[in-house]
Amino acid sequence: MSQIEKVLFTGKTHTTVTHREGASRNDHGRLDIQLSAPHGASGNQDLRFDATLPHPTAEQLFAGAWSACYISAIGLVAQQRKVALPKDLAVEIEVDLGMTGNAYFLQARFHVSVPGVELEVAEAIAREAHEVCPYSKATHGNIDIATTVTAG
Repeated sequence: MSQIEKVLFTGKTHTTVTHREGASRNDHGRLDIQLSAPHGASGNQDLRFDATLPHPTAEQLFAGAWSACYISAIGLVAQQRKVALPKDLAVEIEVDLGMTGNAYFLQARFHVSVPGVELEVAEAIAREAHEVCPYSKATHGNIDIATTVTAG
């Protein structure tokens, strides 16, 4: 994988999930879509990705779809581990479009917030969620991905 030398654009999302409704918002306010996971994949939770301007970028769409899939994967892993997730669970994803020389690349940063769960447990769940999430599996080894977790 090549490191990005110059970031051209960053698509950002903030995704939350509850048993009734979740929300994912990007920082540029360009999209408002109600998303859902396949039946049973997210524990019957709905996901929401909100923004308001008419033309989202590919990076924003990718980050939004990835965040919905990844937060569902967190729910599956937590359920398998019998860990109760907090109502204020949140995932922020930043997807950078950048260049190195004349070549274009992507990179991503995940910020996972799991209040009320031990940091070591939350980090393990976040790590395992990347092994479950199809977007994370598809990008594994193809783009740089950094994940940070806050908990406690």
